[in-house]
Amino acid sequence: MRKKLNPVLDQLNKVVLGKPHQVKLAVACLLAKGHLLIEDLPGMGKTTLGQAVAKVFGLEFQRVQFTSDILPGDIVGANIYDREKGSFEFHPGPIFSQLVLADEINRATPKAQSALLEAMEEQQVTIEGKTYPLPQPFFVIATQNPSYQIGTYSLPESQLDRFLFRVQLGYPEAGFEKVLLRGESGRVQMNKIETLLELSELSEIQSFVQTITISDHLLSYVMDLINATRQSPDFAHGLSPRGGLALIGAAKAWAFLDEREYVLPEDIQKVFVPTVAHRLQSVKTSSEKIEVLVEQIVHDTPISA
Repeated sequence: MRKKLNPVLDQLNKVVLGKPHQVKLAVACLLAKGHLLIEDLPGMGKTTLGQAVAKVFGLEFQRVQFTSDILPGDIVGANIYDREKGSFEFHPGPIFSQLVLADEINRATPKAQSALLEAMEEQQVTIEGKTYPLPQPFFVIATQNPSYQIGTYSLPESQLDRFLFRVQLGYPEAGFEKVLLRGESGRVQMNKIETLLELSELSEIQSFVQTITISDHLLSYVMDLINATRQSPDFAHGLSPRGGLALIGAAKAWAFLDEREYVLPEDIQKVFVPTVAHRLQSVKTSSEKIEVLVEQIVHDTPISA
């Protein structure tokens, strides 16, 4: 079952050059039934990665460009009066898709951002008291620009907590950037992507990932990591139980991608920073990145015997 994903990763790595770890995290996020937040400067390939994932997995794709004037109804849909029928009819918004790319999500107001909360948590939306289920699988990839850029709004904690991972792509290495400048990758390679997995196969893999084994002593290790975030003076608050569950689900997906049916400590360590960093708030006023503080938690916490 795992071998079916080798060509998937190969194709994605041809589109997003030199970022195999971030590509693997994106795939792991989908397998764990999570949602992905990509934070970086404009032009780093955030949107390209989202489109490539949709194409290679054969998912229905909708892109929503978030702006300061976008309204919740522009995302989830609205009831519109039909004169011929003499009644209101629901017109679904772009949220009704299997992969929704929320582009530059932090350029929208908190009111517009809140339109995603129910969808991301409960796989449904409620309009005027009526609930509508969303297509399955349902995967949100949101991109956001750095908070210091003009016209951005900080994502509230409740919104950040809906994302399994937050990743940064960063500048490409010189060799890969030269290939990009030649025009030999990115959008060019996107046109060559083939759908490699049936939806039934993806659903089967997602279900299998949930059965990956994690031992009691590793659960104790996860609890030690969680308690370390709660006891650290560096953070305003510690990791929530939901954050702990997210960490376990992410570790299971990573173990599966490494062709194992059980979780190792290394799996937890590999996904700890992208799973946890956006859920914590530093109390330090220095420019030290939250990721550095979270990485230190991993370094300082011994593995339970």
